[in-house]
Amino acid sequence: MNLSRLLQARASAGKPVRVALIGAGKFGSMFLAQVPHTPGLEVPIIVDIDRDRAREACRMVGWSAERIAATMFTDDGARAIAGGAMDVVVEATGNPAVGIKHARAAIAAGKHIVMVNVEADVLAGPLLAEEARKAGVVYSLAYGDQPALTAEMVDWARATGFRVVAAGKGTKYLPAYHDVTPDGVWQHYGLTAGEAQSAGMNPQMFNSFLDGTKSAIEMAAIANACGLDVPTDGLLFPPCGVDDLPHIMRPRSRGGVLERSGVVEVVSSLERDGRPVFRDLRWGVYVVLEAPNDYAADCFRQYGLKTDASGRFAAMYKPYHLIGLELNISVLSAALRGEPTGQAIGFRGDVAAVAKRNLRAGEMLDGEGGYTVWGKLVPAAASLRAGALPIGLAHRVKLKHDVAHGAVVRWSDVEFEPGNETVKTRKAMEAAFAAQH
Repeated sequence: MNLSRLLQARASAGKPVRVALIGAGKFGSMFLAQVPHTPGLEVPIIVDIDRDRAREACRMVGWSAERIAATMFTDDGARAIAGGAMDVVVEATGNPAVGIKHARAAIAAGKHIVMVNVEADVLAGPLLAEEARKAGVVYSLAYGDQPALTAEMVDWARATGFRVVAAGKGTKYLPAYHDVTPDGVWQHYGLTAGEAQSAGMNPQMFNSFLDGTKSAIEMAAIANACGLDVPTDGLLFPPCGVDDLPHIMRPRSRGGVLERSGVVEVVSSLERDGRPVFRDLRWGVYVVLEAPNDYAADCFRQYGLKTDASGRFAAMYKPYHLIGLELNISVLSAALRGEPTGQAIGFRGDVAAVAKRNLRAGEMLDGEGGYTVWGKLVPAAASLRAGALPIGLAHRVKLKHDVAHGAVVRWSDVEFEPGNETVKTRKAMEAAFAAQH
């Protein structure tokens, strides 16, 4: 509630918050759109593999020619991080290996890191967050994205004395979506391939939203940041509108669908027959909480809160998220308060690669949203026991064995280079947090 005032003080003192942005895609562009309207915030360095595209993104979002001319555009992330008096590095590439590399470089340089790259966070975030804490810098989830918004609601519920029963987000989901490939993705968005191509939409990225992978990644990030449990056999994606959250998102023992209290879960905006859910939460986030006593339950009723029939379970929700348009909250929280907007505190959830069809030895996996695998949310302990291959490492690796449709791909099923830095980081995280399980 005081970030604006703190930023005004920095601006008045002539000490703006300076940010290095890595990745000028959609999320990064939305963040850049807000910079000229936020006195005291500057982005003097933008890193992108296509510098011309990054300049064009700045023009598209309304940057003046003078502001663009005063900005350094580079494709060298390591150099940009190491040099300059930057307060915060924003990692928005979406590439897990690159994200881990940039996060570690920022931490080594004594700079706060805001990890838009949730794929990297789920692959190694608990380890990166611990390294940042030891270095005295902030490692943070990105406000505006659903994991950080959900973590904020969980913190609000706990800080006000409520028990968190469930937390998560909404999405468009049907069971058949798990097997969808980039070739068939656009029909589910009501688009033709030509329309999507003319809009510059990446079919594999959009398919990762549809096939359940992105939901699994985001719920793992929430579980790890909030100390919540993960459903034993993956997300249920129950159809549920906002008015029904307290009824459906409660434990089975109390009439709901959850195996227990204190879990992450995603609600679908579609009924299983494809009909739209009434008052769906497709773009939003929620938390279901439980009244600690009869008095609090009476207050729920007196103040019009939607509850289940018992009056003890209630829900709060935020219907929308604005991704990069809201990222300033993370940047300023790190720079001005030294606090993250969500940060992994343990390794509770993981995302395992699952075969979309019968896969044969010799085939190459093509990662999230592709033709070969989708990402399934699993408890971290179960992932470690099974030796499951994380979805973040299921990119351009060759299968050594056949894997049946619907089966989890394991480390032992693929050829990988033990000396690869991303593999080494992931293995180090597994070893560091195995004792938790």
